[in-house]
Amino acid sequence: MSQYVKPLVLGVVCFALGVAVQSYYDLSRLINSQVRTAEAPADTLTVDLEREPLWAYGFEKPAAPGDKAAPQAAPTRNLRPEEDPAEQTRIRRLDGSSAAYSRVDIRDGSNVIDWWPNDHPPMPDVIKHGPAAGTGNTKRGCGSCHLPNGRGRPENAPVSGLPVSYFMRQIENFRNGLRRSADPRKPNTNTMIELAKALSDEELKAAAEYFGSMKWTPWVRVVETDLVPKTRIEGNLFVAANHERTEPIAGRIIEVPEDEEQAEVYRNPRSGFIAYVPVGSLAKGKDLVTTGGATMVGNQFVQGKTTPCITCHGTDLMGVVDVPPIIGRSPSYIARQMWDVQQGTRNTESAQLMKLAISKLTPEDLVTIAAYVASLKPGDVILEETPVASLR
Repeated sequence: MSQYVKPLVLGVVCFALGVAVQSYYDLSRLINSQVRTAEAPADTLTVDLEREPLWAYGFEKPAAPGDKAAPQAAPTRNLRPEEDPAEQTRIRRLDGSSAAYSRVDIRDGSNVIDWWPNDHPPMPDVIKHGPAAGTGNTKRGCGSCHLPNGRGRPENAPVSGLPVSYFMRQIENFRNGLRRSADPRKPNTNTMIELAKALSDEELKAAAEYFGSMKWTPWVRVVETDLVPKTRIEGNLFVAANHERTEPIAGRIIEVPEDEEQAEVYRNPRSGFIAYVPVGSLAKGKDLVTTGGATMVGNQFVQGKTTPCITCHGTDLMGVVDVPPIIGRSPSYIARQMWDVQQGTRNTESAQLMKLAISKLTPEDLVTIAAYVASLKPGDVILEETPVASLR
């Protein structure tokens, strides 16, 4: 019966797409504009802090009532008093790179370093130095967090290869109070909101076109395991003391640098990450991504708990029009965004449509979807003849 499965699944996808489109138009009748969605004050939202996937936000304990993020320190070239001045000013090099920088240079987010300038187009001023109107914390180049190649890190966003219109819309959402973090303690989201407000329209367009011009290259290695290395959290990023796996994964995704020194000391945009995921995540995630968890009971089709991700993000998960690609990106980021959408802190028309699609997903489901999507590379076959064993 396998020859009938793919047409059936494609039929399910088309049906789900029709439902999604109809839901979108129904929703549009209720929401006349994105600005109108902001009328409900953000602080009136009830966020489920107890079930939050804390690992996706880089925390170990739930937020307490009234917790807020402390502002991030503004970029500076000042020496850190707790560190050896000679070590902070010592010139460092990477094998294969002609660049040379000190720790002071590497930390200076208002003058972004570039180990590999041939890996990307010339950086616009806003990518290297930040908004021209920026001061203090907003004098920070986009490439300081998202890296010159746009690959980003688990604590922020992978932005290369995004549709220009999608990128620009997200910055507008930050500006207009329509996008924030469901965890009030996450500081870099607030920094992003400040930066979005400081950007000129010309700078926004330049940043969107710069990152959008680059082909996305995954740099996360996904490993299914029951045990993970002992870690500490620095700046919402998990860092492994070593790669010996000794602690239970406990239903989380633990995403750590492949090489801590390269990622943290040198800020090397070629040094990637390992994502440890629970055993069985990839198979479960593939089922939800490709069929929404649908099954066949006898000859009866039973709809799953969610709309298949391939419905809107494409059968290759590389995006459709200005729906973003999600393949091979940080699972921490993917899960974080799904949770933000569920909690209503991403509050636009498109996010409301996404919320309808994923409303029944559990935190465990977010783990499996994020793990599977992160494990893929562009060109991987996603929708096969028999995409799920349950459809037979």
